[in-house]
Amino acid sequence: MGWNQNTVTDMLGISYPIFQAPMAGGITTPELISETSNSGGLGNLGAGYMMPEEIKSAIKEIRELTDKPFGVNLFVPNKEITFSEEKRSEALNHLSGYKAELMLEDDIQLTDKNYHTLYEQQLEVVLSTKVPICSFTFGIPDENVIKDLKKQGTIVIGTATNVKEALELEAAGVDMIVAQGSEAGGHRGTFHEEASGLIGSMALIPQIADAVKLPVIAAGGIMDARGIVAAFILGAKGVQLGTAFLPCRESGAHPIYKEALLNSTEDTTTLTKAFSGKLARGINNRFIKETENSTDSILPYPIQNDLTGAIRKQAAKLKNKEFMSLWAGQGLRLANRTSVKGLMGELTEETSQIFHSNH
Repeated sequence: MGWNQNTVTDMLGISYPIFQAPMAGGITTPELISETSNSGGLGNLGAGYMMPEEIKSAIKEIRELTDKPFGVNLFVPNKEITFSEEKRSEALNHLSGYKAELMLEDDIQLTDKNYHTLYEQQLEVVLSTKVPICSFTFGIPDENVIKDLKKQGTIVIGTATNVKEALELEAAGVDMIVAQGSEAGGHRGTFHEEASGLIGSMALIPQIADAVKLPVIAAGGIMDARGIVAAFILGAKGVQLGTAFLPCRESGAHPIYKEALLNSTEDTTTLTKAFSGKLARGINNRFIKETENSTDSILPYPIQNDLTGAIRKQAAKLKNKEFMSLWAGQGLRLANRTSVKGLMGELTEETSQIFHSNH
C-alpha cells in the first residue's frame, strides 16, 4: 500500500490524504474546495462566520462542481462571553481612532448577535444537506450533535492543539483529529488554557499519534512534499495545508493579501488577538502592533471579530494591508502563485518520489 492509501483515504473516499484547510472569511470558495476534491484531496468549506443560507448555497455550488467528498468546518461557540463596560468603551475608543483615516462612514459599534443560535442554525444546514464530512474548531460539539452526524454517515473531525484536547475529542466520539501545530496560520484551535496550545508540529504530532487510536491529520507549517513526508514519519495519517492554498488562483483571498503572502518571510508572522479576540497567526502589520500596545482595548472572541469587521472590509476596499487580517503560517517562503490542480499535482508527485526513493 502506498503512502496515499490508508485509513484516512478509505474512510473519506479520497485518493490522497491531503486536506485543504477550512479557512473562514470567504477564502474557501466553492472553486477552491471542488478543485481540491477533484484533484484527489479533501476540499473544506470554512463556514464558521457564514449565515445558514450562505452555507446552503455554497454546498449546492460545491456539489455542482464536484461529485467527490468535501467537508464543512464550524466553530464551537464559547459558553460565556463577559467583559466590563470600561473595557467595552476602551475598545470602541481605540477602533474609532481609525475612522477618519479609513474613511469609515458609520460608527464602530457592538452588534447584538446570538452566537449559539447561529451555530445551531449552521448545524441544521450541515445535517439537512447530509454533508459527507464535518469538522469542528474551538471546542467539542455536544455528544448529541456527534451522534446525529454519525447516524447519517457524516465523518466527524475535531481539532486539537495538545494531547489533552486530543484525548477529550477521542472520548467524545470523533472519527479523526487534526493536530494543529503552533506554526499554523489563522486561529489556534485551542479550547483549554491558551498557553497549552502553542506546541510546534514536530513535538505535537508524535505525541498525539501515540496518545490516541484515531487517525491524526497534521497541520501547521506544511507547505510541500518534504513537510508531508515528515508528518507521516512523525505518525500522521494525513496532512492539512492552509497557507499553501492561499495564493492559488481559486482562493478567495484578496489580491493584496496574496501579494503580501508571496512577499513575506517566516519571521514576519506573529500571534495576535488584535483582530478577533482569539489567538491567531498572521502577517504583522500596523493594526496588530497598535492594538496589541493597548491590550485593554481587545474584547473577547467573537465580539472583537465583529467589531473589527468594518475596519478589515474597508481596508480591503482601500487596498491597505496595514488594517487587514493577513492570516498565514510560518512556511511563507515556500508559498507559490499557482492553481489548485498545479499545487496538488506537485504535492502528490513529489511526495511519491520521496517515498519511492527511500524504499
